[in-house]
Amino acid sequence: MTEGADSLTAETARDCASGVNADREPGEHARKCYATTDKIRYGDTDRQGHVNNAVFSTFLETGRAEILYAEEARRHCQGASFVIATLTLEYLSPLFWPGTVTIETIVMRVGTSSIELSQRILQDGTHAASGRTVIVQVDDATEKGKPLSDEMKAFLKQYQT
Repeated sequence: MTEGADSLTAETARDCASGVNADREPGEHARKCYATTDKIRYGDTDRQGHVNNAVFSTFLETGRAEILYAEEARRHCQGASFVIATLTLEYLSPLFWPGTVTIETIVMRVGTSSIELSQRILQDGTHAASGRTVIVQVDDATEKGKPLSDEMKAFLKQYQT
């Protein structure tokens, strides 16, 4: 089950090189990250019995949203939203129903108004996909890029490499 976004605190940041995620390559994602889980639904599968490739992006969204829309983060970005500027996804292994996935998210870079995230999707310890997303904070009124507040940057730092 997915942790609630309101429960996101510094305590949920953990070293992703330990526990169930110890199968990664040396140095890969072995940094502070936010990890959450999501359920694979029967409707997520294709005719071959694999999780459809489009659903992988939804799993990445789960990891992003739990950080960006956590209660603490929402306090620091009033009147603003996040839009995706870049999303890349590398498929490494199929996912299968029934089951769950673990989504690991780390902040690679914090810019003036943008955030670069690196994410991994795992099922039963198998690294199934890697993603990279650049998101931009935009002002809700003007729909133009809006600088991240110092408080938001400090919040994101707990998940930064």
